[in-house]
Amino acid sequence: MDRLEHVEYLPEPEDARILSAIDPAAVGFQGAWRAEVTGWAPLEAAPVLRSRRQRAFVANGFIFAVLISAMFAIWNSGLLIVELNLPTSEWANEVTQLSDASDAGLTGTGVRVCMVDTGIDNTHDALAEVDLTFKDLRGASTVPIDYGLVAHGTLMAGILVADGHQLGAAPGVTLGVAAALGADADGGNSGDERTVAEAIRWCQDSFEADIISLSLGGEQDLDANREGATASATRRAVDSGIFVVAAAGNDGGVTDDGLVSVPANIPRVITVGATTIAQEVWVNSSKGSQNLDGGEMRGHPNQKPEVVAPGVGIISTGNNNAWYSSTGTSDATVFVTAALSLLLEEHPEYKPTQSSNGSCIDAIKVALMNSVEPLHDDGLHDDHTGYGELRALDWINEVTSTAPTC
Repeated sequence: MDRLEHVEYLPEPEDARILSAIDPAAVGFQGAWRAEVTGWAPLEAAPVLRSRRQRAFVANGFIFAVLISAMFAIWNSGLLIVELNLPTSEWANEVTQLSDASDAGLTGTGVRVCMVDTGIDNTHDALAEVDLTFKDLRGASTVPIDYGLVAHGTLMAGILVADGHQLGAAPGVTLGVAAALGADADGGNSGDERTVAEAIRWCQDSFEADIISLSLGGEQDLDANREGATASATRRAVDSGIFVVAAAGNDGGVTDDGLVSVPANIPRVITVGATTIAQEVWVNSSKGSQNLDGGEMRGHPNQKPEVVAPGVGIISTGNNNAWYSSTGTSDATVFVTAALSLLLEEHPEYKPTQSSNGSCIDAIKVALMNSVEPLHDDGLHDDHTGYGELRALDWINEVTSTAPTC
């Protein structure tokens, strides 16, 4: 059994009751628009059983008989029924200083965050009080719904705003969720690129987001003659001063093509890779290329990825009012979204306005570059770990102390 401790369990598409053991270090093919970005399908978080070894001595048969009688009486009374605690990933909030920012009184209040994903199931007890606006671009539902295979959108929302077994990192934000992806016949979550682009435009034009969080991604087509619809919608958003945080992708490892997902490749987007509890970059977190079309190189602070954040074994809300564990740059993206929400609460002067042109994004990204915890020794930026790992309070304090103009 010790050899199975590192595996995760993937529900089979035909019957979710059947689980296949999956090595999370393996890299699987993910085509088109997969909301999970190769982060294995989440599994239900189970209680962690820990037993203590202790010595027991029986003095004589009389004492033993008394103990048995007492234990039987206690069993009948129900006092031996112990509710075991579910695991948490609170370590992720602690290492990124999101807990410190929360202790300072920041919740994201007044900041509008829009997620494009598989939707959201707000019948989960931990999401019941969320200030939510929902838009269904995949179907025609007038109430919040999650079309995901394992409620991927609900998982991502929980990292941000849950109030229950585990607290979201920015529970005070006003949340918009655009359902643009859903379960597919291949056992994943995918969607049409034009629908994703429409969802991004809804976040900007109708919901009037300050931040758009994209725990999704598509493959870059280097042979394309023109930019895709999602990249164009994202570029329009950032050039209007709306912050976009996007997953780098999970095709890392020995076969990594060196390309982050679309639209994480757009310069002003904050592109996020994933780290482990040991503060090491996750092996499947996608590397970035610093080469642009025409032979130009990416400049600071827009080298890809810009930042990494916890993304392995993250506990959050899921199907059937349960708590799940998932792994991927999808999860890491939401931690950066949360930190940015707290920053904009503290410094609302950097929120987008009618006259914004993206220069405030540049200024805040410089502050991000100067506030992260480097995970490498080879210069300012690394293709795998970016500028470093997220430190939310340091990022906020960097903006406070430097007061960048835009």
